[in-house]
Amino acid sequence: MKTYKIYVDCANCAAKMEEAIKKTEGIADATVNFMALKMNVEFEEGADEKKVLKKALKNARKVDDDIEIEF
Repeated sequence: MKTYKIYVDCANCAAKMEEAIKKTEGIADATVNFMALKMNVEFEEGADEKKVLKKALKNARKVDDDIEIEF
């Protein structure tokens, strides 16, 4: 499991972000903590982490275009 710093405006957006990221191919599980502005991600075995995170960010931005993930 890896932890990333995130930028998200509200708790509701963080929940939507978490759902969008969990649906991303290559991610086994994800948890977004709005208060800490952190996201824990468990990748599927053999996944290219950078490529998967780029897809995850793209999916999350469909929910809220202000979302950022530091990676």
